[in-house]
Amino acid sequence: MFVSQSSPNPANPDTTASQRALLERRARLLGPTYRAFYRNPVHLVRGSGVWLYDAQGRKFLDAYNNVASVGHCHPRVVEALSGQAAMLNTHTRYLSEIILDYAEKLLGTCPPHLGHAMFTCTGSEANDLAIRIAQHCSGGTGVIITDFAYHGATIATAQLSPAAVGAMGVPAHHRTVAAPDTFRDHGRTARDFAKNVAAAIEDMRVQNIRPAALLLDSAFSSDGIFFPDAAVMREAADHVRKAGGIVIADEVQSGFGRLGHGMWGFANYRIEPDIITMGKPIGDGHPMGAAIVRPQLVASFGSNTGYFNTFGGNPVAAAVGIAVLEVIEGEGLIENARMVGAYTADLLDTLKTRHGMVADVRRNGLYFGVELMAESSALTATKTLAVVEAMREDGVLISSCGPRGNVLKIRPPLPFAKDNAEQLAETLDRALSQW
Repeated sequence: MFVSQSSPNPANPDTTASQRALLERRARLLGPTYRAFYRNPVHLVRGSGVWLYDAQGRKFLDAYNNVASVGHCHPRVVEALSGQAAMLNTHTRYLSEIILDYAEKLLGTCPPHLGHAMFTCTGSEANDLAIRIAQHCSGGTGVIITDFAYHGATIATAQLSPAAVGAMGVPAHHRTVAAPDTFRDHGRTARDFAKNVAAAIEDMRVQNIRPAALLLDSAFSSDGIFFPDAAVMREAADHVRKAGGIVIADEVQSGFGRLGHGMWGFANYRIEPDIITMGKPIGDGHPMGAAIVRPQLVASFGSNTGYFNTFGGNPVAAAVGIAVLEVIEGEGLIENARMVGAYTADLLDTLKTRHGMVADVRRNGLYFGVELMAESSALTATKTLAVVEAMREDGVLISSCGPRGNVLKIRPPLPFAKDNAEQLAETLDRALSQW
């Protein structure tokens, strides 16, 4: 269960009559599994850049969504989408230049040892495909993940997402390891991460399970947002490869310039992954995903198993993908993530001296985890949720994450500017002052 999601109450006095009607209709038509953010859910009708607008015309600063990575409704992306949709949209069983143009451009952002692009519609599908390839090519079944990871919503990826299904939902042939927590216990679990991966591999061996892959989110987004030492991460990857497995970098949340140092989060650790998976920001809100794979792995997988995805890599998606990459490059958004990210981090750091509840601020580019602490774990989670709700009421949208539900998750669109950072910090300051 995602700690960042609230179960809205149709009887909440803060909701309007129209919101209550929408909530009741939503529950009737969609059932109980769909949850909305915030106690008083936002009824959004329009987006532009870093801003979202509700049905009453109120403007909210979006400091959470990396889905609209280059900004909500970016004109260049909208133009590319509508132009290609008006011309042709089909699938990859026909010849088409645009999908090849996109594959070439996307591969150009990746390390040269990764030579093939395989397109999907979501990050979940990309991770599912990566696991299939890993299990086929390694001959193994076991996948190592962190103990509060989230990697998707298919059967295979949900079973590798303890943040969604709980530890008991992870099958016995997989292994979870503690995330590299750089804060608690003076960062011991971060330093021991490679040892823990090695221990998981040994435990698999004892149980006659062959390891297939290490599947890692480069920012440990659901675990609480951590950026551990590069040497430890490379050592962990080496353990997996020596055991015959492959390394999968899940860049759905940490990729596309998010961390401000090149396109990909794994580059911070100087790791050469065997597969990169991506989704969400790849299409600025258009449903897209991809797995970028070593050619030898595709050769082995493809010789025995064909791959086709009806909508993965369609011409409209390709046009959108090209536009996103052109915007990132043309508007200098990676540099913006670095510069504005550093400025934002400085502002958030000042809150540590003003509010004793702020225990740690973790940052990399435009990705921040602000860890809050109170008298008890239960009270901390309650206060963290209250801070998120207070910011929503004050016009800034963020969320929370981590197994304790006590880390503010701040991940704005890449065009985030210094004045946006100032509004974010001032609003957070006010929210924290209530406690």
